Amino acid sequence: GERADHVPLYDNPWGDTLRKWVKQGMPTDERGNPVNPTEHFGFDIVVCGGWIDWQPKRGVHEVIEETEEWRIVRNGAGALLKWWKHKSGTPEHVDFHMTSREIWEKEYRPLLVEFDPGRAGNVKAVAENLAKWRARGKWTCYGTQFIWENMRASMGDYTMYMALVTDPEWIHDFNRVYTDLYKKCFRILIEEAGNPDGVWIYEDLGYKEHLFCSPKTLERLIFPYYKEMVDFFHSYGIPVVLHSCGFQEPALPLIVQAGFDALNPMEVKAGNDIFKFAERYGDKLVFIGGLDARILESGDREIIRKGVIDFLTGMKERGARFVYGSDHSLSTNIDYEDFLYSLEVYREHMML
Repeated sequence: GERADHVPLYDNPWGDTLRKWVKQGMPTDERGNPVNPTEHFGFDIVVCGGWIDWQPKRGVHEVIEETEEWRIVRNGAGALLKWWKHKSGTPEHVDFHMTSREIWEKEYRPLLVEFDPGRAGNVKAVAENLAKWRARGKWTCYGTQFIWENMRASMGDYTMYMALVTDPEWIHDFNRVYTDLYKKCFRILIEEAGNPDGVWIYEDLGYKEHLFCSPKTLERLIFPYYKEMVDFFHSYGIPVVLHSCGFQEPALPLIVQAGFDALNPMEVKAGNDIFKFAERYGDKLVFIGGLDARILESGDREIIRKGVIDFLTGMKERGARFVYGSDHSLSTNIDYEDFLYSLEVYREHMML
């Protein structure tokens, strides 16, 4: 909340991208893996833990079918998902067991209501990770998905969207149970592992030019629990970042009302206008990301230089508080040397 002296840096290369970059000259460690991108590129933000073991049946990872290219796995929420084995990507939704409120209440809800502290994860390892990165001057945070992503991964899209309309009380109950669980887990992490500098909540609420459901539905069924969780973190003095891929604009008033401190990643190709966001909500939100990744994917140094400078200049002119980075993540369409060049341009213009 104080006046900044420079624009920080954060981005997220895919695992496939890092492997490609190794072939293009990125250094490796003694085991031949890509060196840590945070240290190598000088990113300022590090997620140090916080991923809650949210699936009702802990430790369930039942491989149903497998080939050289993919495997189909039943998870602890009863979902059957098809995962690529040799490349990054979201899984294909194959089948779901939690297709009714009755199944939720009988088979899954009791496993979440009876609290297991082990769901908070390896607290000692998180504490060590937090201390390590804080000593290196990084902005440390805990990261987690929350109720929206948990619903999609438990019920599947069809059941979830139908229930939003036909059985909102089930949605409320699902969200109530998970909000209570997350507060218990994060209380353990914060009080035993330590206060991070922030918390990052990953909830993809939109696709191209639209939200997945109406703002009124989000306001009624989803955002009350977001606000409760944000208030919980604020009670510890911890700011909260909302990550939401896809179109975000119609949800911005709700995001501000819920008390989120920052927003990521403002995907341009989904229809977001980062400059408009900065003009309307620059006094309410910090913006993390927002540079059209297609600029970096162009492979054209003139386009990259102009795109980075225009982005940084435009945000500065609007008085925005922001962290430089792409509007989604760094795909395999970006070459290593082009990304290094984009960072050169950024560092030429990072001072305020």
